[in-house]
Amino acid sequence: MHKKLAVLVSAAVLVAACGGGATSAPGAGSPAAGGSPAAGGSPAAGGDLAGTKVTVGGAFVDIEATNFEAAVKPFEDATGVDVVYNGDKSFEQQLNVSVQAGNPPDVALLPQPGSMKNYASQGKLFALPDDIVASIDANYGPGWKEVGTAADGKVYGVFHRVNLKAQVFYPKAAFEAKGYTVPTTWDELKTLQDKMVADGTAPWCIGVESGAATGWPVTDWVEAIMLRTVGADGYDKWVSGATPFTDASVKNAFQIMMDIFGNEKLVYGGPQYIVQTNFGEAPKAAFDDPPKCWLTNQGNFITSFFPDAVKADLDNQVGVFALPAIDSAIGTPAEVGGDQAAAFADRPEIWAFLKYLTTPEAGVSWAKAGGALFPYKNQDLANYSSALDKAFAKSIVDASFVRFDGSDAMPAAVGSGTFWTESVKLINGQQDIDTTLSNIAASWPK
Repeated sequence: MHKKLAVLVSAAVLVAACGGGATSAPGAGSPAAGGSPAAGGSPAAGGDLAGTKVTVGGAFVDIEATNFEAAVKPFEDATGVDVVYNGDKSFEQQLNVSVQAGNPPDVALLPQPGSMKNYASQGKLFALPDDIVASIDANYGPGWKEVGTAADGKVYGVFHRVNLKAQVFYPKAAFEAKGYTVPTTWDELKTLQDKMVADGTAPWCIGVESGAATGWPVTDWVEAIMLRTVGADGYDKWVSGATPFTDASVKNAFQIMMDIFGNEKLVYGGPQYIVQTNFGEAPKAAFDDPPKCWLTNQGNFITSFFPDAVKADLDNQVGVFALPAIDSAIGTPAEVGGDQAAAFADRPEIWAFLKYLTTPEAGVSWAKAGGALFPYKNQDLANYSSALDKAFAKSIVDASFVRFDGSDAMPAAVGSGTFWTESVKLINGQQDIDTTLSNIAASWPK
């Protein structure tokens, strides 16, 4: 066992009392109600955790469930706590039923910040004790604590496995053979685009078709640009609705995107191809011989859609860089997703478990197994099993700040409604930017 983990867990055992059984809703003395934790920063003091149990519910199934269970085994071995994980693809719906029935799991892995905030506003969650918040401050970069904070200003969410957006993928060997270099600023990106056009190939491979969800990739582009042009506070105001879609800052972001999307020289196939091509099919053109286009802006998951021969040799065939900074004062933020662990019960073993999840040790085994990224700023990137995963993790660690997917946090009528549909009309030439933004703004619930 890692020495740091041993020290952490020993401390958790010393300050936590043996506990068990159901717990009532947050009360006046609970962390959720702002009560003072007992000595050592934990809700209770003294005793041993051996023989206690923590139930955890989430959407991890199959190999992901296996990897999560392996990730928490060092905690179980060190403390004697039995962490019982139950995974279900319909977890969010099942959780709502169990919460209403009064029998939720001790800890839920919530995929949307809105879910956490909703349950917190209902008084169903317990806020994190001070020592766990301090561990988040010590082990995470800027922004993670804010994403885990509810409307009451208290921190409820602990992030463990996460994912990353605004990553630009390219065919490594062909890219290098052309003498192209990875851009580190937006101006350098535009210079690279111009060189690719001069060499006779469109820079970007883009598709936004996704059945009933057609248009969602556009939201990721706009969100990434907003993060890079208005910063964290500006982004938060836009996501919350305080800054409407008709604001000049939002129009600027759409214009930057359309400078690419609307230029047939910059996108393989042009605007009509963009709206007709599935998001998972579009990147494949980059791996033709010769490439039909070079760059794909997507989340880290997109490699699963690459051609089989490429997937079999990702590290050698695929390069990646973060979508560059636009404003040097803002830097290169990271747009992230992920499941945050939140407590529906208040027992010492639960807080010890959540504190473990705030430490780099909680990500080691899964990073080595592959298929997962972790947010810890002091994590050892050598633990990742592939060069791509190392690059993704480095983007997270190096980010000037992080924010969650904005459209997911917006009202559904907008975030998974008009933001998609109106943007598609813009791309295919049915309407201009002003009309698009006015229509989206008009759909925001009053």
